Amino acid sequence: MAQKQLTLRVLPTEPQLAQDSLNVYGGRPLPSHMGLQGWVGPVVSPLGKMAAPVLLLLFSGKRKSGKDFITDSIQSRLGVENCTILRLSAPIKEQYAKEHGLDLEQLLGSSGYKERYRGEMIRWGEEQRARDPGCFCRLIIKDVTQPIWLVSDTRRKSDVEWFQSHFARAVQTVRVSASEETRKQRGWTFTPGVDDAESECGLDRGVRWDWILTNDGGPDGLELQLRPLMEFIRSRLPQ
Repeated sequence: MAQKQLTLRVLPTEPQLAQDSLNVYGGRPLPSHMGLQGWVGPVVSPLGKMAAPVLLLLFSGKRKSGKDFITDSIQSRLGVENCTILRLSAPIKEQYAKEHGLDLEQLLGSSGYKERYRGEMIRWGEEQRARDPGCFCRLIIKDVTQPIWLVSDTRRKSDVEWFQSHFARAVQTVRVSASEETRKQRGWTFTPGVDDAESECGLDRGVRWDWILTNDGGPDGLELQLRPLMEFIRSRLPQ
């Protein structure tokens, strides 16, 4: 059965996402859950008439902690029609590749090619953020239509603050942790200028995490931690 669409009001500027700017599809009040109150159903973004998420999960964690594995797993359970994975590194790599004549496909992969340029890309990205803290955040949400957004590589407080300022009612923060020993087994080695930079350490302190997933053991241990998170995500999907 098609769901009824109710358009209330769209604000042309960028205030916080308020009740009176909601675009609710068969919307209904969501009871308080884990300290949150909101609506189930897509809403209108304060950035324009694009759809905003009903739930926006910001994933953070060290290199080789398993962020991509976990976000891929969540998306596979929800389906691509309901859930999209957004990577802040994608527009950074695309523009950096254009400006420096590099192979974008290799930069987007996990080969040594990307590692060769990682430090320089980080410095270049910081220069862009210094001019406009939300530049890459805006790029990755363009034309997204799914109700659930997973940002798989949140690395800086400015990223968290930008999403919270624009989609406060939808945001949940997720920290993925793994020991250095586990990360080494997955191929991680400490790289000066990378592992001690803001891109790896910027969220080590000062963030109140809504969810913490420890990805050190086997799949059974991770699955037990994912169950309540998946239940919460499904509770936010439009019915």
